[in-house]
Amino acid sequence: MWATVDGAPIYRDQVERFYRSHTPDSATAPSPQEALSQKLNILGELINNQILLAHAAHAQITVSEAEVDTQAAKLKSPYSEEEFQKKLNEQGLTPADFREQVRDGIIINKLINKEIASRITVTDAEISDYYDHNKASFDAPETEYHLAQIEVTPFSGPPAHKDDEAKNIIASERKIEALYARLQRGDDFGAVAQQYSEDAKTAPGGGDMGFIPASSLSSNPQLKQAITSLKVGEISGIFRTPSGFHIIKLLGRADPGQMKLSNPQVESTIRRTLMSEKEELLKAAYIEELRDHAKVVNSLAEQITAVGPDVKSIQ
Repeated sequence: MWATVDGAPIYRDQVERFYRSHTPDSATAPSPQEALSQKLNILGELINNQILLAHAAHAQITVSEAEVDTQAAKLKSPYSEEEFQKKLNEQGLTPADFREQVRDGIIINKLINKEIASRITVTDAEISDYYDHNKASFDAPETEYHLAQIEVTPFSGPPAHKDDEAKNIIASERKIEALYARLQRGDDFGAVAQQYSEDAKTAPGGGDMGFIPASSLSSNPQLKQAITSLKVGEISGIFRTPSGFHIIKLLGRADPGQMKLSNPQVESTIRRTLMSEKEELLKAAYIEELRDHAKVVNSLAEQITAVGPDVKSIQ
C-alpha cells in the first residue's frame, strides 16, 4: 500500500498499471530514480482523484449506466475488439476495471464542471487587456494558419521486428480511419483529438497547434497541400508523414500584418487562453483546499525520504 486517503488505500499495483499505460516505449529506459519520480507524481494524481471522488459522493454527484456505456463505447470505438482487449491486458485491467475508470472520470468531470467551470467568466475588459499586453503575438509577418490536428503514431519506439512494424502501421491506419469516420458523422474535432490523438503536446488542448507560418510548411509538401486546400472550419482527409497518420482542421487564417482585436479569431483565441488559465488555477486551488480537509498518508514519499537516493529497498 503506497498511500491512504481518509483510510481508503491506494496500492502500488494501481500506480504501476498507470505508469505502464502512460509511459511510451523508448530505446533509452529511464533510470530507477527517474522512474520512481514519475511514479511519485502518478501517486499524487491518484490521491487527488480519490479526494475528488470522495467529495463528489458528498455532493451526491451520480453517473448512470447509460452514461458509462456511452463514454466506454467512445473510448473503444477506434479499436477492434481484439486490439482493445490487448490494450487492457497490457495495462493489467479487466473490463470491470475499465468501466470503473470510465465511471470515475465522468464523476470527476461533473464535479469540476459544477464547482469550477460553471464559475469562470471572461470579460471583454480582460480580453482587451490581454490583447494590449500581447500585441506582438498577433502581428503576423506572413500568412499564418491556425491549425488543430489528430495524430496516430504507428509506434512509440523502434519495433523489435519488421513484422511488428507492419502490424503497428495497419492498426494505426485502422484507428485513424475510425476517427475520421466519427468526424464525418459530426463528432466534435476537439473532443475526438483530446481523447484519441497521440500527439502529447496538442491532444490536451483539443489538438490545437496554434498559428503556423506559411513558410514553415515548405518542408512538408503533404501538409502544405492539405492546409492550403481547406476553407476555415474544414478538415483534411487522412495523410501520412514519417511521424504517423494525421487529420488536420483549419481553425483560422491570418493574413500578414497586425491582427485587430475586432477579429473574431483573435477574440476567440484570447478567450480560450484566459478560460484555460483560470480553470487551471481554480482547479489547483480547489484540490489543495480539499486536501487540507482530508487525511492523506503518502507512504511512498515517506519511504523515499527515509532511504534517500537508493531506491532498491522501496516496497
